[in-house]
Amino acid sequence: MRCPFCGNVDTQVKDSRPAEDHVAIRRRRFCPACGGRFTTYERVQLRDLVVIKSSGKREDFDRDKLERSIRIAMQKRPIDPERIDQMISGIVRRLESMGETDIPSKTIGEIVMETLARIDTVAYVRFASVYKNFQAADDFDKFVSELRPAGAAEE
Repeated sequence: MRCPFCGNVDTQVKDSRPAEDHVAIRRRRFCPACGGRFTTYERVQLRDLVVIKSSGKREDFDRDKLERSIRIAMQKRPIDPERIDQMISGIVRRLESMGETDIPSKTIGEIVMETLARIDTVAYVRFASVYKNFQAADDFDKFVSELRPAGAAEE
């Protein structure tokens, strides 16, 4: 593994342990050339996924991009970081097990929305505001009113 600090290709693994509920391996590494320490994660990848954007553009699936968007939605919410990692791994496994290598971005967005709705309503609304491209406060109001059970809005 190449050192991210000096580029040396001869790094050493100092510690390995299971991570993310045993679906990944976390490795602490050390670079003898510069003394840098860094962490890598090793995960099983069933197949190479390609995301088909709404514009028709195709790009390789990027787990880190998915993770960033979910962590932004979950920012400052009382959710355990390990729970977030499990959720992300579950979404990726679900995408990989769909049997298709080409996945529309809309499908990914719907799966993330469905998962967030079960875990945290605030994160769900935050993600929806970007995913559904809210333009004004009325968009939030309409979306949140759809979340409320019938009769709760009349209080």
